[in-house]
Amino acid sequence: MTRTPIQLAALVVGAVFLLVGILGFIPGITTDYDMLTFAGHHSGAKLLGIFEVSILHNIVHLLFGVAGLAMARTVATAKAFLVGGGIIYLVLWLYGLLIDMDSAANFVPVNTADNWLHFVLGIAMIALGLLLGRRTTTDTAPGTTPGTVR
Repeated sequence: MTRTPIQLAALVVGAVFLLVGILGFIPGITTDYDMLTFAGHHSGAKLLGIFEVSILHNIVHLLFGVAGLAMARTVATAKAFLVGGGIIYLVLWLYGLLIDMDSAANFVPVNTADNWLHFVLGIAMIALGLLLGRRTTTDTAPGTTPGTVR
């Protein structure tokens, strides 16, 4: 099966999320691993020593990864994953900007580095979904099979 660029993008983004979710559970890659909690701002563990993580945060990454891999199967679902996931990450970015990071509202948990990564991820995923989604056309030229994706 030949994948379109948007399907490949969803597959790669999904695989990266899956990898990040796994790495969040590996001591050494995640610093202060002994401080990893299920959720909340009290989790002192940091992926790569930068990004605050918790068990819940890692599970969210794993779920996004699985969703990306599954949704990369068709053009429509790949686009939905990239654009929809990008919107979710922009909402998470806004959430991180608005909450008091030392409060119970920071249940994910997030820090400033997470916030800006969520912003970049959101913009990048939406851009990939919209730009690569435009390029996918159905070929109906004479001598081709209708519905062939170029």
